[in-house]
Amino acid sequence: MDQLPKCDANYVPLTPINFLKRAAKVYGNRLSVVYERTHFTWQQTYERCLRLADSLRSFNIAKNDVVSVLAPNIPALYEMHFAVPMAGGVINAINTRLNPNHVATILRHSEAKVFFVDYQFVQLARQALQIMMTSESISSKLVLPSVVLIDDIESPTGAIFGEWEYEQLVRKGNPGCIPYAVQDEWDAIALNYTSGTTSEPKGVVYSHRGVFLGSLGIIIGWEMKSEPVYLWSLPMFHCNGWTLAWGIAARGGTNVCLRNTTAKDMYRNIAQHKVTHMCCAPIVFNILLEAKPDERREISSPVQILVGGAPPPASLLEKMKPLGFHVTHSYGLTEVGPALVCEWHAKWNNLPSQDQSRIMARQGINTVALAHMDVKDLSTMISVPWDGKTMGEIVLRGSTVMKGYFKDPKATAKAFKNGWFATGDIGVIHPDGYLEIKDRSKDVIISGGENISSVELESVLYSHPRVLEAAVVAMPHPVWGESPCAFLAIKKNSEGKSDDVKEADIIAYCRKKLPHYMVPKKVEFMSELPKTSTGKVQKFQLRDLTRNFVVSENFPSKKTAQINAKTETQEHKAQPVRVPSSRL
Repeated sequence: MDQLPKCDANYVPLTPINFLKRAAKVYGNRLSVVYERTHFTWQQTYERCLRLADSLRSFNIAKNDVVSVLAPNIPALYEMHFAVPMAGGVINAINTRLNPNHVATILRHSEAKVFFVDYQFVQLARQALQIMMTSESISSKLVLPSVVLIDDIESPTGAIFGEWEYEQLVRKGNPGCIPYAVQDEWDAIALNYTSGTTSEPKGVVYSHRGVFLGSLGIIIGWEMKSEPVYLWSLPMFHCNGWTLAWGIAARGGTNVCLRNTTAKDMYRNIAQHKVTHMCCAPIVFNILLEAKPDERREISSPVQILVGGAPPPASLLEKMKPLGFHVTHSYGLTEVGPALVCEWHAKWNNLPSQDQSRIMARQGINTVALAHMDVKDLSTMISVPWDGKTMGEIVLRGSTVMKGYFKDPKATAKAFKNGWFATGDIGVIHPDGYLEIKDRSKDVIISGGENISSVELESVLYSHPRVLEAAVVAMPHPVWGESPCAFLAIKKNSEGKSDDVKEADIIAYCRKKLPHYMVPKKVEFMSELPKTSTGKVQKFQLRDLTRNFVVSENFPSKKTAQINAKTETQEHKAQPVRVPSSRL
């Protein structure tokens, strides 16, 4: 059997670009892209991508050349996910919420050859390029990218920026061009930069093989049927829309593009186009839940939501059901894309609603495309028991894991530990094999030798009817070393006020639901928690604030304080000490 070689008939490198050609053949007349009054079919999208790929070749795009784009979720950005690799290049979708310095850093680090800019971000791009030109005088090696403007296809503004306009390139390209033939499925297809929540952003390189398998893995895990109508509420710059920028083509779906993720626009598009699927971070739940009556539309059939980016509290999942949303929880990282999904078991349908939401909040199991997942003690590489209690670091292994960090072999070697990708997330595995995140390794609070999961505490805080946003970080404590500090954004009451909720109210609420040692020792109220561009709370900013905080137990008397301190000491001692290896 080993004497049977690969040949053109039995081996073709895996690439998601083939999804587009297949969609044009099978779903040619079906709507592929919808953006307000602009509609394209799959046949038209295929032709437009061929034209753009042909035009990109005039910029001398070759293998591994990076093409950057700064744009919201518009048709052009969707098309570029196919057109750039069809020209032989690597797509780099830049986070539109970054500042000019960050954009300049990405352009410089990626050595982008062409830079596409949506009209809405011309000023940001111009400032980034000016920063690069200033640094160019220092480094003669730096070459500025060619610039292409993307004007609004729906309502052209006439803006002028760069050498070309996007639609000009589409029109001038040859629809009969032959796309770049992928010779090795290990070749790069995308370059994505991490959000930098725990360190400096790093360039993550995806392979054609990884994206092909990853997109099919999440489609299967999500049980997405053919011809879905998908709302782009998740930024395409975030892991290429969790690889669904390619995956929707595999299902012959309709991409409903959305320039702004507002409650009004989301509800309007859901109702108008009968949206069946969407992805988002939990922060979008609050946008939908807090929508004004005139912004809402009736949802006639359930919308499947894939949520990830941050662990959604069970209480938040519970609130989404009455609106017509059915939630599936996924987990991934920029380095892996969607890796785990909470696949649903039919037997769970018989459980009480609150128990169902509790299970939905788990990150689940590895998709069929990811070979292995585990939770290990990194100091010994021994797997933790499946008891839902013992914490360790989440590690992954499979073809959907990144090729590595661009120009950073040291960070790549550190991430790949003993044949596994170490995520930096702390979790447990339940007896049924389903994984649940407890924290980032940096965010575990070690109080009196006992680990406190900030995620677990945040889940309790979110169950309070007035809490809109919650984040828990460690603050210094003179007795326990560290103790929990809660930062909250409060919903307004019927009078439009939020200052009626006091610190003592929150602490009393937590004392009813948690052991005393887990109760926040301080509660700070904010109008809005600081977040990254992808909706994750920037806990490092909150930790900086706690350095100047003074612990105040708010006890009514010295005697009561001594009694409570004694109780907490007993609770600390009664708990098994579980310190993740990354904190040793």
